[in-house]
Amino acid sequence: MVNGIERPLDLLNNSKGKEVLVALKGDKQFVGTLVAFDIHINLVLDHTKEMQNGELKRTVGLSFLRGDTIIFISPASTNLK
Repeated sequence: MVNGIERPLDLLNNSKGKEVLVALKGDKQFVGTLVAFDIHINLVLDHTKEMQNGELKRTVGLSFLRGDTIIFISPASTNLK
């Protein structure tokens, strides 16, 4: 057990209300505040930004990301504005 995480969804639960980086199939990346998720790893992010090569591509706002398109989710915070 690391940082109180015993199961994979514990990491997402601990990340609610925090900024996460999400990489999708098709080479897309989004950064936003994790609002909610379900057992299919469908995510709702707020203050979402689409990133490309580490730079802001566009601001999306409140968004839904479908779980079967997600490659990884990182709870690591960034300093992006």
